[in-house]
Amino acid sequence: MTVQTLPESAKEVRQLIRTGQWRGITSGVAPGHVQANLAILPRDLAFDFLLFCQRNPKPCPLLEVIESGKVEPVITAPGADIRTDVPAYRIYENGVFTGETESLVDYWRDDLVSFLLGCSFSFENAMVEAGIPLRHQELGLNVAMYITNIPTTPAGVFSGPTVVSMRPVKRDQIVRAVQVTSRFPATHGAPIHIGKPEDIGILDLDKPDFGDRVELLSDEEPVFWACGVTPQAVALSCKPPLMFAHGPGKMFITDQRDVDYAVL
Repeated sequence: MTVQTLPESAKEVRQLIRTGQWRGITSGVAPGHVQANLAILPRDLAFDFLLFCQRNPKPCPLLEVIESGKVEPVITAPGADIRTDVPAYRIYENGVFTGETESLVDYWRDDLVSFLLGCSFSFENAMVEAGIPLRHQELGLNVAMYITNIPTTPAGVFSGPTVVSMRPVKRDQIVRAVQVTSRFPATHGAPIHIGKPEDIGILDLDKPDFGDRVELLSDEEPVFWACGVTPQAVALSCKPPLMFAHGPGKMFITDQRDVDYAVL
């Protein structure tokens, strides 16, 4: 099953994920729907993380917080189950990535609080409609993501570096890319850096920390957006005893429409 043959309904895609029929990269899937990064933490860390998101809205734009022990995102996707409707989940224990799983049912606890954060995959449909090609989509790859030297604003126990996603953009389309994506602050908004990757601590574009290498052509510049994988880099840095997150590039697809989050 390919992205092209998947249903355009977010609910139907979630059902395919829940039943194990499809578990791929969600870039380009259910076009027009808002996609979300996921972070799940014990209740005693939830306020610190909520404050962290409030202080770092570019990498961590909050879409919904699900109460402790609850599994249904009643605002963004009524009827969904946060434990089963993401293609892959990552497990972090004491700041160490210990593995991936296809379901959190066996790991679930009543004290877990789930955070859904806007994802830049949500504005990719607008970029394509504006005539800006996305090579990772065209090649069926994950977007390239990098840990930078840009610090986040600490909150409680949470601190660490900002993660960015990178998309090659032709030089004569960069202004348009900024215009298009700045309309969607709830899903990271405008880029935070354009051009020289070394200026933000990225030493080799060919070696992303998450996702896949995406070729940069001679008439293009690397354009970097704040990324919702940032909480995973923060987990590696500040070492919470337990954290679950989405597999990079494998998002929770909401019922919300990206146009409803546009500001212009």
